[in-house]
Amino acid sequence: MILDQFDEQGLSQAGFTGFLTIAELSSDRARIPAVRGVYAVLRTVTSEPEFTQIGSGGHFKGKDPNVEIADLQRNWVPGAQVVYIGKAGDPGRAATLRSRLWQYLRFGEGANVGHWGGRYIWQLADRDSLIIAWNEMPDGVPSELESELIGRFRGHFGERPFANLAK
Repeated sequence: MILDQFDEQGLSQAGFTGFLTIAELSSDRARIPAVRGVYAVLRTVTSEPEFTQIGSGGHFKGKDPNVEIADLQRNWVPGAQVVYIGKAGDPGRAATLRSRLWQYLRFGEGANVGHWGGRYIWQLADRDSLIIAWNEMPDGVPSELESELIGRFRGHFGERPFANLAK
């Protein structure tokens, strides 16, 4: 996959589809394909982000997903539309884009579900307008592409996406 721009146009040219807001997907999970793949969360507005002290994320295993606003500000990547890159499934694993993204969206609605990764987006004031795009990989290895994309992002911006806390 060739990805030179980490924005809506670049992802589209690299084969990503979907480009639906969190609000749209929260009410219609059938729009998400039931195959494994990689997904990206984008914030396409260019204004400075506003963070909330208490986000909408669930307390998985009793752990509070919220962090101090200063931590969110330190992690913010100026000029980047992509705020999180995730994966769904790998060969031999049952997860699909639909199941993983639904889990992520439910976590963002406050449910106690296991999607701790990417939790910083739930403290963005405009989280419902974030866009999710995906690349279907029925025969590929999503974890490899996820790592590659995060590595390319780091090469371009000097750090990983805002809500990717590992890799």
